Amino acid sequence: NSERCRVVLSVLQVAKSRALKRWKVNDNAITDAANEAKDNVKYLHTLDKYIDPLYNGTPAAVVESLPGLLNNIKMMNTIARYYSTQRMTTLFRKVTEQMIANCRAFVEAGGGSLWE
Repeated sequence: NSERCRVVLSVLQVAKSRALKRWKVNDNAITDAANEAKDNVKYLHTLDKYIDPLYNGTPAAVVESLPGLLNNIKMMNTIARYYSTQRMTTLFRKVTEQMIANCRAFVEAGGGSLWE
């Protein structure tokens, strides 16, 4: 329980234990990772309605959703503290791969021309 944890931390602090320093480093790392995860989920959740057409829509619906998707990705890039260039590159790669898969499935299903 948290009370027992506080007691142990107090004892370690009074004893000037090296373990306390390591614990603080680990505690900070875990807190940062948890904050990063929450932040990423919050921003990725804003993309849900724009991502859905990539999986369930026609190529025309995908094209229609792109301005909103790109605007939200731009906002993420500007505001999100933890969404690095590498993560943006991965996100764009996944979006592009899904657009290709959607168009391929549309053509293979006999959906007609992509340019009508």
